[in-house]
Amino acid sequence: MTARLSDIAAQAGVSEATVSRVLNGKAGVATATRESVLAALDVLGYERPVRLRQRSAGLVGLITPELDNPIFPALAQVIGQALTRQGYTPVLATQTPGGSTEDELTDMLVERGVAGIIFVSGLHADTTADMSRYDRLRGKGVPYVLLNGFSPKVQAPFVSPDDRAAMVLAVTHLAALGHTRIGLAVGPKRFVPVLRKIEGFQKGMEERLGLAPEESEQLIQHSLYTLEGGQAAASALISRGCTAVVCASDMMALGAIRAARQQGLDVPRDVSVVGFDDSPLIAFTDPPLTTIRQPVQAMGQAAVRALLEEVGGTPAPHSEFVFMPELVVRGSTASAPSPARTPS
Repeated sequence: MTARLSDIAAQAGVSEATVSRVLNGKAGVATATRESVLAALDVLGYERPVRLRQRSAGLVGLITPELDNPIFPALAQVIGQALTRQGYTPVLATQTPGGSTEDELTDMLVERGVAGIIFVSGLHADTTADMSRYDRLRGKGVPYVLLNGFSPKVQAPFVSPDDRAAMVLAVTHLAALGHTRIGLAVGPKRFVPVLRKIEGFQKGMEERLGLAPEESEQLIQHSLYTLEGGQAAASALISRGCTAVVCASDMMALGAIRAARQQGLDVPRDVSVVGFDDSPLIAFTDPPLTTIRQPVQAMGQAAVRALLEEVGGTPAPHSEFVFMPELVVRGSTASAPSPARTPS
């Protein structure tokens, strides 16, 4: 169907000369005007000239852990949208128990010719992992950015929430409510975010409650980042007399609430619980969860910006971009129980 300049001009509200300049890819036309002409083409059922069709700038890989934890789909969505806006096509590669390893997923993405890769909570966060895998990837000319977890051995941009500050926020909130026995339910000790959360927790306990690190060490329980893991950790902490539990993820916090109820305790009257992430839908739990909000939007967009700078030939700083989290107070925290109600 041959485009008639007069029809397109009338539809777009511009001159035929302007339409001609847009269709021929000439400069000197405002972006808004150019978009009006292209929209008029679409409305009238004309095909856009091949040179004006939006082409994909390439594929970008996104490797995440399993998607059971709602924070990972939330991050993937932000990153995917930011990449799409820049003309890239995101390729989501998810690690599942018994499935492909991070290295296998990386090789698969490299074979597909991705322009770059964003790793979320990968092996870079594991202090026991071999970091030379990232050197090998850079040797293949594939730029990458790493979210959550930092290693000085890896020369790449990192994007993280401030885990230390997050725990100080949580402890400060609970101490202000009168809690003196505050526990921390956290993941395995080999992970960088876990070590940082412990540092922040102990700093908060010392500053707010005067507890030395060796004393607050007794109030830390390691477990898995799952509902069941949170339940097991919180059960142990409540049995040690904790009236409040700070959890390293919202999933763990839901497990902590379950643990309290199994012991016949009410949340928040007898035990206060704080989560971490502010995952989607977490405001609608019973009770609505007080949590530390990860700045997902800002972190995801920063990761994409850093990666595309590298892809474009401008190396991003090989440093860590640290984003401040936010305390979101809801219904799972309250004043410390009176001594008569404190669990033994």
